[in-house]
Amino acid sequence: MEWLAQTEADVVCLQEVRAEPHQLPDEVRDPAGWYAHHAPAAAKGRAGVSVYSRREPDAVRTGFGSAEFDGSGRYLEIDLPGVTVASLYLPSGEVGTERQDEKERFMGEFLPYLVGLKARAAADGREVLVCGDWNIAHTEADLKNWKANRKSAGFLPEEREWLTKVFEEYTDVVRRLHPGVDGPYSWWSYRGRAFDNDSGWRIDYHVATPGLAERALKAHVERAATHAERWSDHAPVTAVYDLWG
Repeated sequence: MEWLAQTEADVVCLQEVRAEPHQLPDEVRDPAGWYAHHAPAAAKGRAGVSVYSRREPDAVRTGFGSAEFDGSGRYLEIDLPGVTVASLYLPSGEVGTERQDEKERFMGEFLPYLVGLKARAAADGREVLVCGDWNIAHTEADLKNWKANRKSAGFLPEEREWLTKVFEEYTDVVRRLHPGVDGPYSWWSYRGRAFDNDSGWRIDYHVATPGLAERALKAHVERAATHAERWSDHAPVTAVYDLWG
């Protein structure tokens, strides 16, 4: 709540909320000055995404037309003037398990949806921004210890190839603004001294239609100053767009 009170953001997307709205404190479920929308998972205590916006959305949609995943608390989008903003929590996967199969099924359904969403938005003169935990590091620059993770979920060749296909349609906004550098990382394991050593992964993205990406002015990861000041294993990824003037 301290972070939310201080941010100048117009929209905040949350992932892995892990709670139904009635389980959230009032100030989290419906914070003053925000229009809050939540998409909890049918499976108790899992996933869950939310979107907070300063303006009241023109429309709110949960899921992307998937019989398997629309109740999984992994996708929520809102329409604001000129832009659709979505919060995504893509499955993390685990090699050799059903969790990885689930991730692959999700990716198989979600990419065609993204392509269609872009086309529909273009026809309406709108832009699209999908924020959230994509659970895939795209390139070697997107995780510190990439050599040891070549066979790990989140850096598998087929996952990276899938994300390349996404970026053929949309733009990785942070990478566009920060080319040719390692990171900036947005997730660090709680194990060992990963945070202190900045041994992280960049798996949280702003994925925008090209027209919106060109209007991105700056972006940064709001990394806590110290390990003790962290309030998640992720850090907020914040970008500024010249959208409404």
